[in-house]
Amino acid sequence: MASFLSKLFGFSRASAPAETTVSGRTETYKDCLIRPNPIREGAQFRLAGSVEKEVDGAIRVRTFIRADLFGSEEDVVEATLRKARQIIDQQGPALFADDAATRQV
Repeated sequence: MASFLSKLFGFSRASAPAETTVSGRTETYKDCLIRPNPIREGAQFRLAGSVEKEVDGAIRVRTFIRADLFGSEEDVVEATLRKARQIIDQQGPALFADDAATRQV
């Protein structure tokens, strides 16, 4: 009964905010720094990360979050690195062409 009431009033674990984990692993690819930042959601990890590059003396950051979920942190980190390389290859110079210090891609 208590479980039902908790869910009814939004106190279940499923409604808890997602927790961002920091893998500590980075990779440099085509003058960009890739930082995987997987998001823990229960027993799984959501693909998330950032791509950074110095442009005209300022660091520009492009963050991304995808719907993909993984069972292990190592798997999500590897997938995040692949996705970031794909974003860099597909968008090329346009990725950092605007004046925004940070934005989602």
